[in-house]
Amino acid sequence: MDDEVRAAAPSAAATQTGPAGTPAPAPGTRAPRTRRPRQATVERRAEILRAAAKTFGSKGYMNGSLADVAEQVGITHAGVLHHFGSKDQLLVEVLEYRDKEDVRDLEGQHIPGGIELFRHLVRTVHMNEDRPGIVQGYTVLTGESVTENHPARGWVTQRFTVLRGEIADAVREVGGPGVSDEAARRAASAIIGVMDGLQVQWLLDDTLDLAAATEFAICAILTATCTDVTIPSLS
Repeated sequence: MDDEVRAAAPSAAATQTGPAGTPAPAPGTRAPRTRRPRQATVERRAEILRAAAKTFGSKGYMNGSLADVAEQVGITHAGVLHHFGSKDQLLVEVLEYRDKEDVRDLEGQHIPGGIELFRHLVRTVHMNEDRPGIVQGYTVLTGESVTENHPARGWVTQRFTVLRGEIADAVREVGGPGVSDEAARRAASAIIGVMDGLQVQWLLDDTLDLAAATEFAICAILTATCTDVTIPSLS
């Protein structure tokens, strides 16, 4: 019994830890360095993501192939898989890449709250007018995600859930205590719906002033919901 206890008890050297509970290096040895992706790898992944967004946007996820993506960046099909593992994973990272681009220049790289959230939405639409390929990719992929067993379905569902919550919070902040939780959620769903719907119209007819129509719709929804306040300009 004593031998078992002694065998189970770690030595003093084994129980020494470094920062955050990590094992400390043995005397006379160097601590292992955390490996970071090389800059060339980061840049190549971003290049593949842009190519995938273009491919999936023009052909859809089902018809757009990894070979199409690989050809645009001058690598092989296997090279794409080396960076992303699978087509499904590439799709999810394309969608995440789009969202990160939207908040890249914001403090904390996170969507703001209150009236600034709605100004951010309008600014994002202005950005989208200069990147139709990204808009097309998002529109096609979210549309396809409603089909059974689509690999992006879970991601899109979660994204809408989070976005509805953030917009509903902003609606309550703008409208004050006179806005019920139900009204805020209803307004959030309407804002998302009208923004995505306007994007479809714009992709089919680029004479539509996407930013102006989006701002008008958001202000109308906020005005109808937040009846105790005056909604300021969002641009």
